[in-house]
Amino acid sequence: MTKANSGGPSPSPAVIGEAVLGVRGVAFLRPALGARLRSAAAAAAATAAASPGRAASAPHHASGVKISAASGDRAAAVDVHVVLLRGYRALDVTRAVREAVRTSYPDAARTIPVHVVVTGIV
Repeated sequence: MTKANSGGPSPSPAVIGEAVLGVRGVAFLRPALGARLRSAAAAAAATAAASPGRAASAPHHASGVKISAASGDRAAAVDVHVVLLRGYRALDVTRAVREAVRTSYPDAARTIPVHVVVTGIV
């Protein structure tokens, strides 16, 4: 069930990621493969360089958010991959995540499908 987007431009994945991280029960957003590889490469480079006080960069939380563009800069759908904290019901957290995404994108809050995928529980 896809609805047409009649709102303004979509927010960045970072804005959506920040909103999702504020939801109770969300441990973190699942990093994408590219972010994992960049993090591993940065850690290896930091170890090889042996620079004191230089830590490897953590994967950016926005990599767990994917915005599909329909036309121009308007979003057709938003996919969010989250890892939950143990003790929270997945249904309740996914509903809250969906609402947080829609709140961060008020221009088209009810016209863009938001898909939430729970990838793990910690």
